[in-house]
Amino acid sequence: MATEISARGQQRTIGNEEYSLYSSLSEDELVQMAIEQSLADKTRGPATAEATVSARANRQPAHFYPWTRSSAPPASSTAPAPAPAPRGLFQEVMQKFKASQLAAVDPVLKAIKEGDEEALKAMIKEGKNLAEPNKEGWLPLHEAAYYGQLGCLRVLQQAYPAAVDQRTLQEETALYLATCREHLDCLRSLLQAGAEPDISNKSRETPLYKACERKNVEAVRILVQHSADTNHRCNRGWTALHESVSRNDLEVMEVLVSGGAKVESKNAYGISPLFVAAQSGQLEALRFLAKHGADINTQASDSASALYEACKNGHEEVVEFLLSQGADANKANKDGLLPLHVASKKGNYRIVQPPRGCGQSLLRAPSRTRVRRSGISPLHLAAERNHDAVLEALLGARFDVNAPLAPERALSAPALLLLAGADPNRDVINPLLVAIRHGCLRTMQLTPGHAADKAPGVVQFCEILSAPEVSRWAGPIIDVLLDYVGNVQLCARLKEHIDSYADWAVIKEKAEPPRPLAHLCRLRVRKAIGKCRIKLLDTLPLPGRLIRYLKYENTQ
Repeated sequence: MATEISARGQQRTIGNEEYSLYSSLSEDELVQMAIEQSLADKTRGPATAEATVSARANRQPAHFYPWTRSSAPPASSTAPAPAPAPRGLFQEVMQKFKASQLAAVDPVLKAIKEGDEEALKAMIKEGKNLAEPNKEGWLPLHEAAYYGQLGCLRVLQQAYPAAVDQRTLQEETALYLATCREHLDCLRSLLQAGAEPDISNKSRETPLYKACERKNVEAVRILVQHSADTNHRCNRGWTALHESVSRNDLEVMEVLVSGGAKVESKNAYGISPLFVAAQSGQLEALRFLAKHGADINTQASDSASALYEACKNGHEEVVEFLLSQGADANKANKDGLLPLHVASKKGNYRIVQPPRGCGQSLLRAPSRTRVRRSGISPLHLAAERNHDAVLEALLGARFDVNAPLAPERALSAPALLLLAGADPNRDVINPLLVAIRHGCLRTMQLTPGHAADKAPGVVQFCEILSAPEVSRWAGPIIDVLLDYVGNVQLCARLKEHIDSYADWAVIKEKAEPPRPLAHLCRLRVRKAIGKCRIKLLDTLPLPGRLIRYLKYENTQ
C-alpha cells in the first residue's frame, strides 16, 4: 500500500488508484456522454496538441516515496502556462480522465512501470535518494523486480548495491518478489549481483519455495544452481520438496533431489514427502520418492502410516502400489486402528477387495492377531455405516461375526451380522447387545427372530463385573453403588475380586455391616420423598444443608 503526502504534509493510505469524478464511468459511457454534449456545444473547437502537452506539464503528481516530500514547487510550475485553446467536450473529458489516472502515480514508480531507465538515471543524478523505503518498506528496487523491468533493476542495483537484500515490512526481498512474479531475467540479475537466495518472508517461505508453488522449474533450477537451501522449512515445517510433491511436479522434484533435497524430511507433524503423496493421491510423485529411497512405511506423529492415509482418502492405485512395495498393513495409528479398519469404515470396497490380479489385498495382508488387539473388528465399522459390499467382502474372508467389542469402543450394528449367523447371546459385550443398548431399532426388531434373549439382565451382576473386559472398573462401580443401598452382602466372587487390588480395601470395609446411621437415614428420606420428587430437591422447602445431604453433595 503506497502513501500519498498531501499539501498539508499529512499522510493517507491509498488503496486502488483514485481518479476524478469521471472514474466511475466506463470509457464507452464517457464517449457517449461527450458525443451527446459536444453536439449541443458547437462553439468549442478541438484541443491543440500544445494545450494537451501544457496540461500534462503542469499536472502535479501524487507523492508516494520520501524523495518527493520537498515543498519546493517543480521548475516547470514557475513558468506561466499558456491559455488553453478551445476544445470539444469529448477531448476535455477524456483528457481529465487520463490525467486523473496518471496523477496517482509517483514519477519514480511511473518511470519503473514504463521501463524508463533514463528517467531513473536523471533522478539519481539530480541527487534523489532512491534507496529510502516507503511506508510499506518498498524500495524502487522492489518495484522494478515486481514489474519485471530488468533495465531499471540494473540501474538501481548499480546505484545502490547494498540494497539488494533489503526487505519490505512483509520481509520480502526483491529476489522473492521477482520469483513470485516469475520474472526470470530479474531473478538471474539479482543472484548475479549477490542476492542471498535463502532469505524468507514472514511465513518463512523462501524464493525456492515460491518457485515450487508456482511450478516454475526454470526458476527452481536457477535458484538451486546458486546454492539455494533445498531443505529449508517454512512455518508449517514443509520443505520445497513437500510443496512440489503436493503438486505432483516431477520435473521440479528431480531438480530438488539432485540439488540435495532430503526425501525423508518431516514437518512438525512428522509428515514426510512420501506421506504427502499418499495422502493426496499423487501416484507419480509416490513412485518417484520410492525410487529414490523414501521409507514406504513412513508414519506421522499420530502413528498413521502412508498406507493408512491412502486407505482413508480412497486412493485405490496408491494403496495398490504401496502394498506392492511391501507396505506394512499391520501398522496401527494411535487409536489402534489398521488400514483395513479405516477402509471398512469409509466403505472403500475396491480397496478392501480389489479386482483379481491386483496383487496384495488388504483382506489378506493384516494379521488377525493385530485385528483382535485393536479391540474392534472391521465388521463393526462397516456394519455401523451400512457398507454392505464391504461387509460381504469381510464375511467372505471369514472375519468373526461374533468378535467381541472392547468396552471402550461403542457401535451400532445392523442386521447383516445376524443374517450371517451372529449369536446375540454370546457374551455381555457382544456387538449386537451393545447395538441394542444403543437403540439400534433395526437390529432390535430382528433379534427375537434370531433367538436373542429378550432380557439380557439374566446375566448375574457379579459375572459381568468379573469379566476380564470390565474387571478393571469393578471396584469404582461397586463403590458408587454402595452409596445407594443399605446393608448388603457381597458374594464371594466380588470379595475375591476386590481383594485382588490393594487400593480397593476401603471399598470392602464400606460394604461390611453395619452401615453408618447417617447413610441409612439418607436412604430412608430419599425413599420417602420418592424418585420423581428427588429430581426436584432444589424446589422443595427444605434446608439447604439437608438438600445437599440428600444429593450426596455433603457426606458429613
